[in-house]
Amino acid sequence: MGGRLTRVFRTFNVESRARREISKEKPTPAPRHPTSRLDELADHPEIQEEIYRKDDRLLTLLKDVYVKVGGGEHLPCKQEEKRLTKLGNLGDLDVKKVPKGKISIVEALTLLNNHKLHPKIWTAEKIAVEYSLELKEVNSLLEFFIPFAVQEFPKETKKAI
Repeated sequence: MGGRLTRVFRTFNVESRARREISKEKPTPAPRHPTSRLDELADHPEIQEEIYRKDDRLLTLLKDVYVKVGGGEHLPCKQEEKRLTKLGNLGDLDVKKVPKGKISIVEALTLLNNHKLHPKIWTAEKIAVEYSLELKEVNSLLEFFIPFAVQEFPKETKKAI
């Protein structure tokens, strides 16, 4: 009910209110400030002369500056050392090169699984040397990331679960 009532007041006599607003006298814009910076410079020829005068000291400094065209393309950049990955079974989809200090997902899963199956052979030190990683990071990796283990329950205990 309230929506209908407000709509009636909104649409009431819209045309006459619009005509009244359009026919009103437009307000005059505020006057501009009489002086501007450009007019001020034109009145003082010594300022104009100072602007266009050549400074020999600055010109000699400018002559020492050389700019090579297209020189930005061959800027030296820091090259990361990369190592070849121990390839997984995906072949062409596997990542071929990885920056030193990083490992691919396939390598991470492989090293976690190797450490889980043979912890005496695959120690943190051996993994760090094998994959060019820091020992601290390998210890954190082995502590906090554990690969999934599939466990199969016998049929008689399935009902109890």
